[in-house]
Amino acid sequence: MTANVIVINKIRRQINPKIRIDGILLTMVDSRTNYAKEVSALLRDTYGGRIKVFNTDIPHSVRAAETSAEGKSIFAHDPKGKVATAYHALTKEVLEIEKQRQKHKSDTCR
Repeated sequence: MTANVIVINKIRRQINPKIRIDGILLTMVDSRTNYAKEVSALLRDTYGGRIKVFNTDIPHSVRAAETSAEGKSIFAHDPKGKVATAYHALTKEVLEIEKQRQKHKSDTCR
């Protein structure tokens, strides 16, 4: 059993028995490096068959790190930047997953 599964089970027991993990989101990804590409591929290969690994990666960005110091969201601080753009793409991806879930749910209820 991996540490992540242990943590999720602990959360289910102590905090939220209904918690559901929709997927793994890779953040602070520096896609310019071979190491980041290898780690991303390894995570997708290792976990992709058991749990969704989102197609969208959130890139590493100094601009994003500045947001916490300013107390602003990335959308207020750098709305056209690569991190905000990636979060928009993630939102679309999550909404599409939910749309498919609802369609499947309605198909099974018929």
